[in-house]
Amino acid sequence: MVRRNFLKTTSLATGALLAPHAIFPAVWEEQKLQKIGVQVYTVREDLQNDFAGTIKKVAGIGYDYLELFNYNEHKIYDKSIKELNIIFSDNNIEAKSLHVLTGAQAPEQEATMMKNWEKVVADAAEMALDYLVCAYLVESERQTIDDYKRLAALFNKSAEVCQQYGIQFCYHNHDFEFKPLGTTVPYDILLAEADKDLVKMQLDLYWITKAGQEPIKYFKAHPGRFPLWHVKDMSIGKQAGFTEVGNGRIDWQSIFQHTGASGMKKFFVEQDVCKDYSALESLNISYNYLKNLEF
Repeated sequence: MVRRNFLKTTSLATGALLAPHAIFPAVWEEQKLQKIGVQVYTVREDLQNDFAGTIKKVAGIGYDYLELFNYNEHKIYDKSIKELNIIFSDNNIEAKSLHVLTGAQAPEQEATMMKNWEKVVADAAEMALDYLVCAYLVESERQTIDDYKRLAALFNKSAEVCQQYGIQFCYHNHDFEFKPLGTTVPYDILLAEADKDLVKMQLDLYWITKAGQEPIKYFKAHPGRFPLWHVKDMSIGKQAGFTEVGNGRIDWQSIFQHTGASGMKKFFVEQDVCKDYSALESLNISYNYLKNLEF
């Protein structure tokens, strides 16, 4: 009896190994994305012509939440916070994040990371945003390793204010952060010098790929540091330009399998330049691909 039970148990275990889908369907079942976000920079020209109408069209595609840009002294595209909140509510789409700049590109601007920063954070809180993201560094502020160390200190200071309002501060990369200055990679300086709890990263998956780096390696080396992603694809061919998600060379299935390691909470579809289709058509193509993606 003992031997018979042993053989029976062993047989079941072997069968489980050979047929994991049948035995452990919850473990092996492929996942699909439940909610999809968009960075509205993709439709910047449409927004300029008809802000409310464009938001309605973006929501009509199916996007659940969005990331904003073009903030300037309490307004976005000349819309007040109150007007923006009404537009988003009317179209059942949530604003989750806002791209901002340090202020180096426009020292006269009244509310930036370098000047009256708390006003920006207060406006973000009024819009119920979860994230404020430094979007870009102008060339003059990123010449040396010491420049990047100063930027990391600015990020820490800015993030402390964000924390007081319940907002997470992040940094959005391009490709230049991965080009070594001497023997040091600037992006690695930002990761090391910026407080890992205060300052998180929005990883732009096109630009890190353009720089010849592997995002999954960064996810594994810095687990939980990347709550935001920019999902944009790279065209096939020598130009390596922008294209609709799913039409390019980036392996989205593999990348989305590492959401846990990265700490990803939200991602935003973005396409800097739309060549073959209108911006709204491109967003529709990307949305349909991601909605059906299994990983």
